[in-house]
Amino acid sequence: MGILHDLQQQGQSVWQDYIERGQTRSGGLQQLIDAGVRGVTSNPSIFEKAIGGSHTYDEQIRAILEVSPDIDAHDMFELLAVEDIREAADVLRPVYDASSGDDGYVSLEVSPHLAHDTQGTIAAAQRLWQAVDRPNLMIKVPATAAGIPAIEALIAAGINVNATLMFSLRHYEAVAGAFLRGMARCAVPQQIASVASLFISRVDTAVDKQLGDIGSEAALALHGRTACANARVIYRHFRTLFDGAAFALQRERGARVQRPLWGSTGTKNPAYSDVLYVDELIGPDTVNTLPPATLKAFLDHGRVAATLMSGMDEAEQLLAQVAALGIDLDAVCEQLQREGVKQFADAYDNLLVALQRKRDALMCQ
Repeated sequence: MGILHDLQQQGQSVWQDYIERGQTRSGGLQQLIDAGVRGVTSNPSIFEKAIGGSHTYDEQIRAILEVSPDIDAHDMFELLAVEDIREAADVLRPVYDASSGDDGYVSLEVSPHLAHDTQGTIAAAQRLWQAVDRPNLMIKVPATAAGIPAIEALIAAGINVNATLMFSLRHYEAVAGAFLRGMARCAVPQQIASVASLFISRVDTAVDKQLGDIGSEAALALHGRTACANARVIYRHFRTLFDGAAFALQRERGARVQRPLWGSTGTKNPAYSDVLYVDELIGPDTVNTLPPATLKAFLDHGRVAATLMSGMDEAEQLLAQVAALGIDLDAVCEQLQREGVKQFADAYDNLLVALQRKRDALMCQ
């Protein structure tokens, strides 16, 4: 038993924030599962690196072009991504079965260009759900204004959802509300799993910049502390919501809680511990999705303790101190969500450009 199994004893599951078929087919993913990894997440940036930066996918691309020589880059990407997701889901299926559907999931994101299109998101999610055809798939939907009703509709339709690009308590409240409304309409609540993905490190990066601009001793003393405080406040809200009357009826129907998931947990500032956003956010009914470098670091020198519930009152006070300095955390988080949508859209577009180039090169061979 290793450190990830110790985390599991604390009620937290670790998922890897990375996917590529070389790892799946080489047995690398299985080795991580044996070490205690219990799921996998993906996003356009990850697929851009995996597909655009290697020759691993060339054989399938050639096979696709033989059948459909006029296929566009978007449709080709979906075929490649669906195969990756299916293979990873199959490797993780024993985890899914052994946990009775609590873990063992692979997440696949709808096109980031649909972030402000409710009906387009619903249609794309349903298409991907059917194409992958695995019960341990989660469809990632951004927690934008248009994404919230899509999350509700998909949960109601019996589709697992990873609500992503959350940064603030306001985002969390909207996502949790959509989950509860959708679950109330769902005919098979016991078959549905969902996570609410809060991005962590980007909050510190943005707030630290403003604290540095202020430059006072009080401001500088708050460096690197806002993101974890923000997560603790949101976790307290989660506990109140799902331990109370709001979820009681759905719990009786066999529904699982919508677990908070800590995303963007790779440390951006080299002055901070490279496992800061793992060590500080350990608690029951949570998921932490780690990029490979952070996962490796935590396996090497992480510490397991029930840290998430400690300092709840201090977290509220710290956010009040940030506000007293004139920093509007809600405004910061809204900007971070806009930037996140754009970054994923840019990565998606870069991936399609790389795929088009690869398509053209292979067609000429």
